[in-house]
Amino acid sequence: MSKTTRRDFMRTTAAATAGVAATRLNVLQPGRVLGANGRVRVALVGASDRTMSSLLPAFQTYAKELNFELVAVCDIWKKRREEVPGQIAKNYGITTPAGVRNTDELYDRKDIDAVIIGTADFQHAYHAIEAVRAGKDVYAEKPFANVMSDANEALKVIGGSDRVFQVGTQRRSTDSYMRAKEYLDSGKFGDIVMAEMTWNVNQPGRWRRPNVVPLLKQEDTDWKRYLINRDPKIPFDARKYLEFRLFWPFSSGIPDQWMVHQIDTVHWFTGISHPRSVVVNGGLYLWKDGRQNWDTMTAVFDYLNPKTDKAFQVLYSSRMTNEAGGVKEIYYANGGTLNLDTNKVTAEGGLKDNMARQMGMKANQLESYSLSDEAGIETSANTGVDKQTLAHMRNWMDCVQKRNRKTNADIHAAYNHSVALCMTIAAIQTGKRVTFDDKKQEVVVS
Repeated sequence: MSKTTRRDFMRTTAAATAGVAATRLNVLQPGRVLGANGRVRVALVGASDRTMSSLLPAFQTYAKELNFELVAVCDIWKKRREEVPGQIAKNYGITTPAGVRNTDELYDRKDIDAVIIGTADFQHAYHAIEAVRAGKDVYAEKPFANVMSDANEALKVIGGSDRVFQVGTQRRSTDSYMRAKEYLDSGKFGDIVMAEMTWNVNQPGRWRRPNVVPLLKQEDTDWKRYLINRDPKIPFDARKYLEFRLFWPFSSGIPDQWMVHQIDTVHWFTGISHPRSVVVNGGLYLWKDGRQNWDTMTAVFDYLNPKTDKAFQVLYSSRMTNEAGGVKEIYYANGGTLNLDTNKVTAEGGLKDNMARQMGMKANQLESYSLSDEAGIETSANTGVDKQTLAHMRNWMDCVQKRNRKTNADIHAAYNHSVALCMTIAAIQTGKRVTFDDKKQEVVVS
């Protein structure tokens, strides 16, 4: 990625724009007709690691209580399509869901009300658009869109529909984060003057699948469908299929995966839609195993609150080469600190009396406040269902049953984190300062 030119970035964006225009369904389909007794019939789109280890267990936790039923598994890889339905039936004691080859066949079925999308990073928005056009409610994994053409089309299609949509930024359903949002909204914290965020691991195998890659043969999948709206001339590569997070244009790596979770909290907490500007530095410094995406990056986001006309920065850093520091999300005000690692508000860093008196001012020291008794988010790979995913999935399922489109992470939340993501990717790929044109809905490279 560090060698990708601005021309390559524009070519990728143009190809994605053309691909969106060719989406299979061009008009919204009629609303769903529920199964017997109001049961919501759900299909998995993509039987990925994340789907099987977290999304499906979370869904099945509440399926019986909330009257949901898994009826199909859609995956273009023959191995997953043939093996996963039986494994699900055995593990959860349910009727074996149908194995479906692709979304064309899936949406030709009459027994699908909603879908859970757990495909590769670059496919989430595309598949969500397709599902909503087919009249389905959608839970889509994050990141939502890493090219603006996908994000803009999704905002128009999903935002203009009556479908219930949730994107998988599950901090928005996490108790400590919800309490932080309430605290910030109360005004007690004051204006945010700075935020620092990190996500550090030391895992050379993160996003690698060396034992699975040899199992994937081109004749057992549909590479053209895998590429969706990306460059159709990209040759088949099992690593880019199964280790997609390491390769552009399938993912940007760190920004797609980790940064999206954290920068989303800035938009949520402040009500600001996207950064005013982004600059990024970094590179592929240590894990040179054929991957393209960086293992180390630092970004500076500049935000302006239009309501107060006050600005602040977010300093974001992430490395895959040393885990010291782990996950940190720390917000600073003139009176102290809100730390989402310790889940505490303290007067740390606040304006002390002796400093204030020098300028004829009063001290500004926040009162201590606890957001939660639990520790913050871990950096370990997601190999099981967690409380945050459980709460987020339940929120979507509740909203589907109640026909409440205001989920915790609706299409506007998805769009806003996508804008920040696309700005970051443009900054990485061009080495320039990046802004955003709200009227044209375009990333602008200085």
